[in-house]
Amino acid sequence: MRLGIQIPSFTFPGGKAALGSDLAAIARTADDGGFDAIAVMDHFFQIGPVGPPDMDMLEAYTTLGFLAAHTSRAKLFTLVTGTIYREPGLLAKTLSTLDVLSGGRAILGIGAAWNEEESRGLGFRFPPVAERFERLEETLQICRQMFDGTDAPYQGKHYALERSLNVPTPIGPLPIMIGGGGEKKTLRLVAQYAQLCNLFPGPDLAHKLDVLRQHCADVGRDYDEIDKTVYYTWDTSKPSSQIVDELGSLAGMGFGLALGGCRDVHTLTPLETIAAEVLPQVASL
Repeated sequence: MRLGIQIPSFTFPGGKAALGSDLAAIARTADDGGFDAIAVMDHFFQIGPVGPPDMDMLEAYTTLGFLAAHTSRAKLFTLVTGTIYREPGLLAKTLSTLDVLSGGRAILGIGAAWNEEESRGLGFRFPPVAERFERLEETLQICRQMFDGTDAPYQGKHYALERSLNVPTPIGPLPIMIGGGGEKKTLRLVAQYAQLCNLFPGPDLAHKLDVLRQHCADVGRDYDEIDKTVYYTWDTSKPSSQIVDELGSLAGMGFGLALGGCRDVHTLTPLETIAAEVLPQVASL
């Protein structure tokens, strides 16, 4: 079982003047401690489960580029980009740049988008859900084409590229993570296009994996090729033994990466505790 940290909030006691140094310290601590991944949300307003909309929120890919400069091994990605936020050609170019400059550590995390409030607030068109999924699938096709270096046009229902030139291409095959557990569309797209999926914990978690397994069978995909990741909120007020047990249960279901937010992460102590007391015990799961 690999561990990752997501940074969903940028509101720290030092304020914006210290935000860069705070983030650099968080990233270095996670990277040095053996965390496999560092992720940020792709939002422009803060989301309800974390806080009010006017809390600090950094643009995701600028932040990932900054974090890349302060780390050397952890994978870097959004959890997850809303497909309507960026034109697919620009998104593919952004991910390729992040991958090259980070030494091959980028992952494209993407989903159909859901936050209508921030989209309308900043002037992003927010199409109906069916159209968002159509755009998501076309974006996946365009990104794969550009990651592979295919210098060819693309014509879809919503996007048209006259020449999908992308130089430099990613250092190696750039993995795609699709976030969400929608059984009819999202998990079908995982089976067709993704190397990773991300699910949220709940009583239906095993069922979601069964649905994904069936979609893989339907499209002729090896289910075991897909790296299953799960959102896991780090609560270091729990005994480390309890965290290890919970991660063990998730590993037993087939999840290979657990990642999520961590309270008081700016103090670095929670990350140090997880690295010292949890990671060594779950590394072999």
